Amino acid sequence: MLQRSIEPQKHCGPQPRRDSASFRWGGEQMNYLVEMKLASYSRPTGGPQDGISFIEQYILPSLEICKKLEGEKKILAGGPRSGAIALALIVSAESAQELDEIVEDLPIWPLMETTITPLTSFDGRMAALRPRLERLKARLHQEAAV
Repeated sequence: MLQRSIEPQKHCGPQPRRDSASFRWGGEQMNYLVEMKLASYSRPTGGPQDGISFIEQYILPSLEICKKLEGEKKILAGGPRSGAIALALIVSAESAQELDEIVEDLPIWPLMETTITPLTSFDGRMAALRPRLERLKARLHQEAAV
């Protein structure tokens, strides 16, 4: 039987944190960096039986779901972090709601501290920078003319 020390704390379960309000770029599929690490209150502390239950109930089912999502091209890259109970994933989703469903469907999610960072494409970033570059060049040209 699992000890209380590794059960999710329902009143303060972690929620995904987004580092930007923008969840779509040009109406396309968005990619997100999803970082999950085991919350300190979730670490099994009751001995071998707790460890076995933790692996069987949370770790292996979560890894199986991740493998399935990788096959569906919802997880594009990443995986378990070496030497830690943690995941670092690049997830592709059409909306913030779809992203929430992907993350929250992992059995391990309620035990994790989760950070989600929306990613733009290289083309998108270059397109956003070009007008700024032109404004800076125009300003420099104006200053040189004075």
